[in-house]
Amino acid sequence: MRIDHFNHPHNPAPEPARPGGAPGRATPSPEIAGPVQLQGVQAQALNTSRNRLIVTGALLALAFTVIAGRLVELAVSQGAGPKFQARISETPKPPKVRANIADRNGILLATSLPTAALYANPNHVLDAKLAAKRLHKVLPELNEAALAKKLSGKNTFVWLHRNLTPGRQFRVNALGVPGLYFQGMERRVYPHGALAAHVLGVTDIDGNGLSGVEKQFDGQLTGGDGAFGLSLDIRVQAMFRDALLRQQNKFSAIGAVGVLMDVRNGEVISLISLPGFDPNHPVSAAGDAGFNRATKGVYEMGSTFKLFTAAMALDAGVTTINSRFDATKPIRIHGFTISDYHAEKRWLTVTEILVHSSNIGAAKMAMKLGTARQKKYLRAFGLTRAAGIELPEVGTPLTPDRWRDINTMTIAYGHGIAVSPLQLTAAVAALVNGGYRVRPTIIKGSVPTSSDRVLKAGTSEKMRRLMRMVVTAGTGRKADAEGFLLGGKTGTADKPGRRGYRGRRVISSFVAVFPFDAPRYAILALFDEPKGLKETFGYATGGWVAAPVIKAVVQRLSPLLGLRPREPAVGLSGAVAKSKSRTQRRKKSRAAN
Repeated sequence: MRIDHFNHPHNPAPEPARPGGAPGRATPSPEIAGPVQLQGVQAQALNTSRNRLIVTGALLALAFTVIAGRLVELAVSQGAGPKFQARISETPKPPKVRANIADRNGILLATSLPTAALYANPNHVLDAKLAAKRLHKVLPELNEAALAKKLSGKNTFVWLHRNLTPGRQFRVNALGVPGLYFQGMERRVYPHGALAAHVLGVTDIDGNGLSGVEKQFDGQLTGGDGAFGLSLDIRVQAMFRDALLRQQNKFSAIGAVGVLMDVRNGEVISLISLPGFDPNHPVSAAGDAGFNRATKGVYEMGSTFKLFTAAMALDAGVTTINSRFDATKPIRIHGFTISDYHAEKRWLTVTEILVHSSNIGAAKMAMKLGTARQKKYLRAFGLTRAAGIELPEVGTPLTPDRWRDINTMTIAYGHGIAVSPLQLTAAVAALVNGGYRVRPTIIKGSVPTSSDRVLKAGTSEKMRRLMRMVVTAGTGRKADAEGFLLGGKTGTADKPGRRGYRGRRVISSFVAVFPFDAPRYAILALFDEPKGLKETFGYATGGWVAAPVIKAVVQRLSPLLGLRPREPAVGLSGAVAKSKSRTQRRKKSRAAN
């Protein structure tokens, strides 16, 4: 390319040719190299850009190739699989929801509340000491040195704290410490505290049942829906427990038991063991507090067993209500002496043996019955094997290895055999419900598994009347609640120790049924080692200690149980009725003697 006309300010254009062909003065026009130089710069710039793009593309392709290769290696590598699985296995899993537990009226007894658990991955913690120091300020119950040790370990998972409240979880989260994490958890809560502790039991920190219903029905409760219904009435439980606790403190007893049972189907309405514990704080169940005296403890029950002796003899036909037994002097056998606490020192009828609680009369009645039949009846009453209630804490009765004559005699009045308070209550239910054995249960609406007849219907009717006589005219007078027609029997048994029956340590109890003419409930109160008071003349017997509790409890609880007091007789007719009743009893007593 050439530029034909290029005027430069310092090189004027040549003058045009003059006419005639004479040219003017002109300067030669040289070739300009500028355009060639511009073409080379553009080409060089284009080449440079192209080279840079090629290099950049190559680098990006190489990077993607490396990343793809690494992903393939992680996916197919033999060594990566186990490490990944191990990490997953150490991640805490959320617990399964645990079903609620409710009483017979639907009142909540146990439930689970959502909480947070704090854990850490030490590999993610940047400064273990600093993290421990900051955590300790928010959670002062945690040891700072122990925290630092956990956070500096090589594990990928360590628990730091369980059951954080929402407020504490927020404060921990606000610390902003790397490597700290939260896991949703559940905490078992018992709204009524110690009221039904021995029945409900406790769970561990992971929600596994350790005792009571929580353990017995752990499978059904874990992952269950709705509420698990018990036969307990928490209102009755609270009132009964309060009465027992006050009497226990009054007589300085080391323990107490209360049982209330429906005699028709064996449903346990109330079951109390003192001392107790708060299941919201499982550590409080350590030692004696966690021992269920009502189902696990076995005791010699004393004179309450005379009820069974009389029922056996009457049912077997070896005696009648008016049969008489010589109680004029103690019995001496095999180096032992059987005597009466308040000796009548005369011949006694079956009614009087129960009313005056004669050991001598009961022993002679048992010998007339015979050892074989005594064992058979006790087995039928369920007193020689563990109670079948749905709790893991169940005691096994203690019976003689060799059942000799002396054993037959002492068992007649409740020594030489040890049973649980629950067993005794269930056996008394069979005495008065028409003679049918019932299996105690804590499940509401449970169908009775046993309808075995233990006694004839007529024998059951006689036993109800005999038990009523004990309350109106015998050792159980302090349990006579006007309008509620209680029938029962006192029991006071010497408590054996390592060296036999030494010292005045006793088990005092009273077992009753109400109303006696149409029994609905059997109830028992028992006190372990009560001490006599000045107002009781130093006595700590069942009549002084346990009978008053039954009276107070029945009076307070009957409205809750749907029972109304009977209207007492009033006016002249009532007085005449009472006078006739006393006269008839005196005539019968003189005729029997």
